[in-house]
Amino acid sequence: MTTLRATARRASAVGLALTACLTATPVTTAVAAGRDSGAAATSAGLDRYRNQRLDWRSCVLGADDEQGRALEKASARCANVTVPLDYADPGGRTITVAISRMKAADTRHRIGTMLVNPGGPGGEGLGLPALLRPAMGQAGTRYDLIGMDPRFVGRSTPLDCGWPIGPPMRWTGPSRTDFDRQVAVQKDLADKCRATNAPVLPHISTRNTARDMDVIREALGERKISYLGYSYGTYLGTVYTQMFPGRYDRVVLDGALDPRRYNPRVVRGSEAANDRALADWAGWAAKRHGTYGLGRTRDQVLATVDRVVETSARRPLTVGTAPDVFRLDATVVPLVIFAGTSSDADAARAELGEHLSVLAKATDGQPTELSGEFAGLLRSQVTSQGSRSGSVQTAILCGDVPASRDPGQYWKDIERSRAAHPLFGPLTNNIVPCAFWDRPREKPTQVRHDTPALIVAATGDPRVPYSSSVSLRGLLPSARLITLKGADQHTLYATYHNACVDAKVNAYLITGKLPTEDRTCVKPDGH
Repeated sequence: MTTLRATARRASAVGLALTACLTATPVTTAVAAGRDSGAAATSAGLDRYRNQRLDWRSCVLGADDEQGRALEKASARCANVTVPLDYADPGGRTITVAISRMKAADTRHRIGTMLVNPGGPGGEGLGLPALLRPAMGQAGTRYDLIGMDPRFVGRSTPLDCGWPIGPPMRWTGPSRTDFDRQVAVQKDLADKCRATNAPVLPHISTRNTARDMDVIREALGERKISYLGYSYGTYLGTVYTQMFPGRYDRVVLDGALDPRRYNPRVVRGSEAANDRALADWAGWAAKRHGTYGLGRTRDQVLATVDRVVETSARRPLTVGTAPDVFRLDATVVPLVIFAGTSSDADAARAELGEHLSVLAKATDGQPTELSGEFAGLLRSQVTSQGSRSGSVQTAILCGDVPASRDPGQYWKDIERSRAAHPLFGPLTNNIVPCAFWDRPREKPTQVRHDTPALIVAATGDPRVPYSSSVSLRGLLPSARLITLKGADQHTLYATYHNACVDAKVNAYLITGKLPTEDRTCVKPDGH
């Protein structure tokens, strides 16, 4: 995660993609309250949080803290914000939320404070300001940029259910026996969280994260804050604007989720877009057969993908060399492919090419070596190193919207989707731990207040279907939509480096004026 592209894409594609995913990686009909009646009822009890003095310190925690050093180099400082675990009981247990701040470089033209979120859910945002500012051009210098590790994420008070794996999104085979094994695995994960963290699970939700954001706003002494959210971060931004109307300034929602469709199977509905993205990638890989050895035509490359998946369904594929050796079966191999389809940038496509080249060699029984990036991805998904991220990501999804508790419904959805989307349907429709979770304390958030936000989306978004951004635009009459045509890309602003998109977003951030109507940009040939 040394580049902004890697951070934004990994946060959403692996975040949203590999959870459940988007960042980068999508939902029920929306949410309950508009204004935050719960917080209003305990307003006096929240004063100590709103008026707290923040202790800004170095972001470096130790000699191996690369993120801290990057923030230090960017002249950022870090602080912990104290918030109540339960906003209905502000005098009870407290937790901390870690934030970073890069002050505006152009103090003469400072506009205000902007909080940024990379997606997830559960994406770590503390280091994002240092990566975003250089890509934001003049707009970035006029804001104090605030990064945040949301409650129970990263450096904030942690959550760890002690899972043997990371985010629990998995593929299921064609037999009901395969599916029943997945039911048992997902139930066991839910039971582990309940056994280890039952007191805090009811308080892990997007609505409580939005409340934390408002405490941060007050603690920073700001009457209003601006907001930039990617992927799931667009849902968080929508929830904040609905709970706290009048407390935000400029809002950019990039790769937007339709809040009415948000649910624990967050990327369900993206199958067709991922099929197209994989086919487009296969055409790209075919032109580089000499590098990846996957086939000389698009159809040959896709046939190789099918062969890899079919072989992994018969026997696990062994990849890597000691100490990083992994045995990957068909519950995981389609997930690796899915993780690689979130971007059509050459760097992302090259990663997927490398990953499938390794898997193809393993399919043929050949020895393989893993790049540091691929080994890290697998460790985060199939070992206990991913337990923290998987735990909190799942807890947020389960704490937001109730899931069906009927395994038979998931099986029907899988079979229905498998017919049209045999690779991605059994992944995006599979059962999740939320089927065995306690029901959320609050209803989901409904859009009841118009928000003059700028929504950004690509027509070929493989994580959150473009139609979701169009739907959110329809819910917000004062908002505007910037569309990038021709890109298979999840999240755009300051990550994809499309000059047209970046210029329009920067103009809004600098002037505060939305375009007079929706705008369209086009991906240039060769991008």
